[in-house]
Amino acid sequence: MFAHRSPEDCKVALIAGGTSGERQISLASKDGAMTALKEAGYQVDWLDPANRDDIRALIDGDYDVAFLCLHGKGGEDGTIQGFLELIGMPYTGSGVLSSAISIDKQKAKIFYDTHGIKTPASCYIRRSEPFNGHDITQRFGQKCVVKAATEGSSLGVYIVEGEQAIEQAIHDAQAIDTAVLVEQYIAGTELTVVVLGSGNTAEALPIIEIIPQADSYDFDSKYAPGGSEHICPARLTKEDTERIKATAVAAHNALSCHGVSRTDFILDDNGDAWVLETNTIPGMTETSLLPDAAKAAGISFPDLCKRLIESAFEKQLSQNMTPSTK
Repeated sequence: MFAHRSPEDCKVALIAGGTSGERQISLASKDGAMTALKEAGYQVDWLDPANRDDIRALIDGDYDVAFLCLHGKGGEDGTIQGFLELIGMPYTGSGVLSSAISIDKQKAKIFYDTHGIKTPASCYIRRSEPFNGHDITQRFGQKCVVKAATEGSSLGVYIVEGEQAIEQAIHDAQAIDTAVLVEQYIAGTELTVVVLGSGNTAEALPIIEIIPQADSYDFDSKYAPGGSEHICPARLTKEDTERIKATAVAAHNALSCHGVSRTDFILDDNGDAWVLETNTIPGMTETSLLPDAAKAAGISFPDLCKRLIESAFEKQLSQNMTPSTK
């Protein structure tokens, strides 16, 4: 009943902004999604959870579905998803538990490991726990990746070498998050794979090869014009392409993702593909990877948005959620 509702009869709450460190990226995603949704024929209003009146409007505004462009904490961690389920509103993307697990890089690794998905070795350091660079280099080598455990968009990510640099990077990451992930550094080609659907219907889009202008795919490489080059489809053998696509689908399903995800990889010189993390609300800015991958698959931006909305209604039916009775 819901999945085939025509866009003209569907009122969309485009949720973006929020209060996380990724607010500006969320607003940029909102601009891209707003244009695409209107081109697809939807009635669209932008609502910002940082504004209490907008939160009230979600309850009282007679919206049929929420389209999530809310990045970072409060958006990708299951918080907004739980609120929307409480009020009976379908929403794009993954559910509460999947979102909460995926945003926490260390917890996601547990699911990768359980499902036999190769991921770099790591340790988890809470803000109150002691640590020292010597022990870390003994375990992972002199060069490591230090990450704020529950941030996205490369916020709080440092590639560092040597005991003192590692210790400083941990302190810097702790300034923006309550826990830090220290990870084995893997050199190689950076790849990312978008997956649409869920379960048996999940399918990987063409793989994107990322060539950052900086030494790594950092914040500026992701969002500044000219910060990186995207090659899609990636320059891979047919065998590697199919293997990495299958791994992306496996990661998507291991985390119980729905609708869309984007999994980042490093392909090392030995041909091993290492999963770094899975993003449950990929960006929709002018430089974002999700629209690029969809375009390479022959899916226009408006059609992509339509697919995500249809998947939101399908998820509501599959979970036997009671629709709102406003």
